[in-house]
Amino acid sequence: MSLRRPLVNASDNNDRFRFRLAVSMALVLLAFAILLARFVHLQVIQHDYYSTRAENNRISLAPIVPNRGVIVDRNGVVMARNYSAFTLEITPSKVGDLEATIDELSQLVDIQPKDRKRFRKLLEESKTFESLPIRTRLSDEEVARFAANRYRFPGVEVQARLFRQYPLGAVASHAIGYIGRINKRDLEWITENEQLANYKGADHIGKIGLEQKYEFVLHGQSGYEQVEVDAGGRVVRSLSRTSPVDGNNLTLTLDTGLQEIAEKAFGNRRGALVAIEPATGGILALVSTPTYDPNLFIDGIRTDDWEQLNNSPDKPMMNRALNGVYPPGSTFKPFMALAALETGKRTAGQAIFDPGYFNFGTHQFRDDKKGGHGVVDMYKSIVESCDTYYYMLANDMGIESIARFMDQFGFGSRTGIDIEGESVGVLPSPEWKKRRFKRPEQQKWFAGDTVSIGIGQGYNAYTPLQLAQATATLANDGVMYRPHLVRHITDSRTGEKTLIEPQPLRTIPLKPQHIATIKRAMVGVVKEGTGARAFAGAAYESGGKTGTAQVFSLKGEKYEAGRIRERLRDHALYVAFAPADQPKIALAVLVENGGFGAQSAAPIARLVFDYYLLGKAPNGPAPEDASATEEE
Repeated sequence: MSLRRPLVNASDNNDRFRFRLAVSMALVLLAFAILLARFVHLQVIQHDYYSTRAENNRISLAPIVPNRGVIVDRNGVVMARNYSAFTLEITPSKVGDLEATIDELSQLVDIQPKDRKRFRKLLEESKTFESLPIRTRLSDEEVARFAANRYRFPGVEVQARLFRQYPLGAVASHAIGYIGRINKRDLEWITENEQLANYKGADHIGKIGLEQKYEFVLHGQSGYEQVEVDAGGRVVRSLSRTSPVDGNNLTLTLDTGLQEIAEKAFGNRRGALVAIEPATGGILALVSTPTYDPNLFIDGIRTDDWEQLNNSPDKPMMNRALNGVYPPGSTFKPFMALAALETGKRTAGQAIFDPGYFNFGTHQFRDDKKGGHGVVDMYKSIVESCDTYYYMLANDMGIESIARFMDQFGFGSRTGIDIEGESVGVLPSPEWKKRRFKRPEQQKWFAGDTVSIGIGQGYNAYTPLQLAQATATLANDGVMYRPHLVRHITDSRTGEKTLIEPQPLRTIPLKPQHIATIKRAMVGVVKEGTGARAFAGAAYESGGKTGTAQVFSLKGEKYEAGRIRERLRDHALYVAFAPADQPKIALAVLVENGGFGAQSAAPIARLVFDYYLLGKAPNGPAPEDASATEEE
């Protein structure tokens, strides 16, 4: 049986072809329509959006960090300034093998182990996309060598950076402070103060001292440069530039000559000195020894340097003038005597008999002079520093009366000086004791506690700054000014100076005759009392008071410095003002474990006064007065 294939209908084939052709054409037209619609959407509807994005890809904004303000002393001596230098920087996120890259770079640029340690420390503290310095202050030869090999090191650049410099080194470092790289905490602080945009491109900020307190004054206003870049992100040309506004400059009340004299006067001893201009509150010198070099911190301090500073038993990073709190010892006595006059508990001529001790209940409070001072009036009590007089006075006055009076002079309160970190100190009172201790038996105030307060011991604890402020207030007849370090701020654009007006805090209502009595007795200390030897032959008249503050209890034993470990010896203090008739300077000196104030502290004050009032500059540290006695 033979099979025949059916005949194909040509008309059906044509219809199928036409249908397929129509569908294909429809699909093509639809595709073109979609493309056209997309084209219209991109080119017409979203033209502005994509045009802006394209422009942003082509144009970049580069922040320009302003010059930080300069800091000078009252005589124009530069204490903090800037200079420009080249830095080799790595952006870790753009580098594959970081260690290998650094090894290769070390063939071109001198990279020491200390540079690697600092870089790793910065890497731990920073985000990986930040540019971090591996070497600073490149020489011209090093810059040229790297430039010739730049193509080999993606993510590595040479940047021109501004560097902070403290030309006087360690002088006044606790007042000036230092700058360091911005960390997370700094960034939070900048954000809280709504300054984040102003710190784009900046990598340093003030850390302590005036550099921190006046950060936004010194920093200035960042600028920016609009540049055209290619596809690789390289700058093709500059399109426009908004210049930064440099930070304002600070002129201080400090006298660097006086500051250096005071620091050298301490020699290797630990301590603090604060000198104030009584009529304005301007700080003339703020000393804390030992000190440190703020230049160490600018690039990121080396680990061994930091360990040496941080672990030193001498605590060079501690600002003793503001942070240290110490018993005032006998320097408290002039204020106790003034309190007695003002409250009517004593008159200047009223006398007591001092047998060398004061019996209170079953306890005997000893005077430093064996056998006592005999008949003692107020003048003699200050000049010879009679403890028994003030044991009796404190007991008669009571703690509440003492605390109320001393509070007026700023004891136990922050002074408001224009740097951070000031300690409060302790002005003892029954209320303070209740806050300080937890157990009820510890909270009770005992009458015996009051007796020790009278000679500046017991719970008394004040900063050298508080002592200096109180002394300046006494010298200024009861008018108290806020201590400050900045004299005026100079606008970097206009040169206009904004004076920091002296700020009177209060006028203590003191009777002129009472002030005169205390000042006369303090002059007597220098002429015939415990400070006489240190000021022998001085060409000016000053008033002062020596003091010795006990570090630990001898439990009735006689104090012999040679038999006691150095760091357990008494602190030496001295407060003073000069000239006596019209004081231009008032100060407080503390020498830690220095023994007697007349021996260690008063000679330092003499050198400071000689320089400030007479222009006399000594060559070395203050000599110790070996003849000084315990009668302070």
